Amino acid sequence: MRFRAKMIDIGCFNHFTRVVNTISKLTKTCTLRLTTDKLYFILSDKVANGGVSMWCELSQGNFFDEFQLEGVSTEHNEIYMDLAAENLSRALKTAHNAKSLKIKLTNKHCPCITLAVELPSLSRVSRVVTHDIPVGVIPKKLWNDFKEPSVPDFDVSIYLPPLKTMKNVVERMKNLSNFLVLEANLNGEMNLKIETDLVSVTTHFKDLGNPSWGDNGSQDSTQDRDPETMMDVKVDIRKLLQFLAGQQVNPSKVICNIVNKRIVHFILLHEDVSLQYFIPAHA
Repeated sequence: MRFRAKMIDIGCFNHFTRVVNTISKLTKTCTLRLTTDKLYFILSDKVANGGVSMWCELSQGNFFDEFQLEGVSTEHNEIYMDLAAENLSRALKTAHNAKSLKIKLTNKHCPCITLAVELPSLSRVSRVVTHDIPVGVIPKKLWNDFKEPSVPDFDVSIYLPPLKTMKNVVERMKNLSNFLVLEANLNGEMNLKIETDLVSVTTHFKDLGNPSWGDNGSQDSTQDRDPETMMDVKVDIRKLLQFLAGQQVNPSKVICNIVNKRIVHFILLHEDVSLQYFIPAHA
């Protein structure tokens, strides 16, 4: 297995750093999947057991000037590895004004992702800072555990309001309850609600818009339903806040899909990056 890549454009570098920072806010460890044309950051906690899951997809051609990969075999030209997202984020922070960034798979007592950061220098001799991030290479027999999650057969799909606005609301609610009910309808309306023995608080959003999923979208079963009817899901408020507070990608759109009483599925879209995040309902 071999992997090496090089990034020179400062705009691409800053964008890549924001993506990794977002991932590190969502999870301590994740799986990095490398193919010849894409990078994936994957968290596959079992939603059925109450864990969140994540799927982030990047086209390597939009970030890297050079990208060479030799996977486990010619037939399966991919590499899967576990890594601490925080370590990768920390290494990238030291290189915010770098002239170039080289990334490669190395073996230094253990498999590592090695980052070589070339920094500006007043002399002719370039300054290179190297970071070795230990990784665990995942054998092919376990690859099926990291398949792309299917979009759930949702009951409502709606665009979210600005994430910063939503985060401010949820942060205030966190002081009152551990759980939050997120409900939405086909009329572009969404409510965030908390109810305890002492207090009931609801924040209303309207005119958000509902995405069109085409002829084969998942909303076929909603055609006969009253668009005012709310579908809801009760979630751990900390998991929702972790998602809202971690965003540094500045997505152009965020879609929220609700499977009534079961799961909420977020999709962040920003040009060359897509990130999906699943939070299961609290029983």
